[in-house]
Amino acid sequence: MSACSSEPEGGAEPEQPQAASTAVLEPGEPNPMIAQGVSIGADAAVYKTSGLGPAAANPAAPAGSPESYIDAGLFAGGVLPPGVSLAEAQGIGVLTEIRENLELQGLTLGDVTTMRVFLDNAPGADRADYAGWNRAYRQFFANTDLDTGDTVLVPMGSAEPSAPLERNEARPTRFALEVASLPVPGWLVEVEVDAVYPAGQGPR
Repeated sequence: MSACSSEPEGGAEPEQPQAASTAVLEPGEPNPMIAQGVSIGADAAVYKTSGLGPAAANPAAPAGSPESYIDAGLFAGGVLPPGVSLAEAQGIGVLTEIRENLELQGLTLGDVTTMRVFLDNAPGADRADYAGWNRAYRQFFANTDLDTGDTVLVPMGSAEPSAPLERNEARPTRFALEVASLPVPGWLVEVEVDAVYPAGQGPR
């Protein structure tokens, strides 16, 4: 009876495990904001969040107002720096909530493959604040140069660009959609994501 061996025949290299997901990016772009698509492996475990919004973290503002969903810890006293919009501040809060949700499942923002964003108009505005949302997004996603690996500085409001709140090379697929209203009074931003566990890992 022959003995079993873990060595591959003919001295061939063992197969490397495939990545759980692979982003398809536009060629020649060193810092694209989003992926054109994402390929997810057949055996990958996927976690999907519900729609999440910012936490009510500004007790100085009236309950249910957009200002009540500003993080008074990040923005002292709920006062926004020059150029920081309500949607931008709420977007930062939402992505902080998303990060905490993922961490409870053993995941990180770097594991996010797909994002769906719903934006409402701020009081008095005639359209959703896509620019403010995109600034918030870059604080947590797509803030590395793919050619050099360097961190890309990002602006907050009208301030000079600086280090992002979280360095992350992930570029999920994404859509952002203006809606007539969101389910929680005062929310201007609601986000849900899909995240894929790294190869060989799964839910706890």
